[in-house]
Amino acid sequence: MNSQAKPLRTSGYVFLIEDDDALRDSIADLLRFAGYTVAVWPHPQGFLEAIPQVAPAVLVTDMRMPLMSGVELHSELIQRGRTIPVIYISGESSVPQTIRAMKQGAFEFLVKPFGREDLLRAIAAALERDRQQMQALIRRTRADTARSQLSPRETQVHDLLLQGFGNREIMETLGISLPTTKQYKSEVMRKLGVRSLSELISLSRDASSQQA
Repeated sequence: MNSQAKPLRTSGYVFLIEDDDALRDSIADLLRFAGYTVAVWPHPQGFLEAIPQVAPAVLVTDMRMPLMSGVELHSELIQRGRTIPVIYISGESSVPQTIRAMKQGAFEFLVKPFGREDLLRAIAAALERDRQQMQALIRRTRADTARSQLSPRETQVHDLLLQGFGNREIMETLGISLPTTKQYKSEVMRKLGVRSLSELISLSRDASSQQA
């Protein structure tokens, strides 16, 4: 193990759907002991009736269950716009099910019987991904709000900065003085909460990827 690797935090919400009572209780006890907040359901229908709106979270679901499979549950979540890492646990699954789950963005597959460390490792990694995605979304939302507050001239300066224009090029393009150019540039940076051009470009790239 890389001694420089950042340790994964054992905090977050785990949604567990498993129709085997004994296995469900065993997994829930393990996860609670590890420090996670765990909510359990014996079938997907109960989970879909009231999906908890909390984060960071991960869904751990059996692949094969009566009435609705784990893959069908995952598909339903996607249709509802609920993005969450999904870990599948299964004693057996068909090739079409596995392929479909992968296309839907399954985070991990664990084959029964699986080791406790494998499950804990997968859950920690999935929660870390959800945490990072949540933080990125917050940053993008704040940036969008800040961009909407830019004046027309500040918006022009913002767009020119993203095109790689320097101070002199902005001056010539907009017909303004150097002090005025620097003032607008400073205001753009302040309102968007960035300290450098590279941060501004990165923020714009994140926003574009979210809209794609």
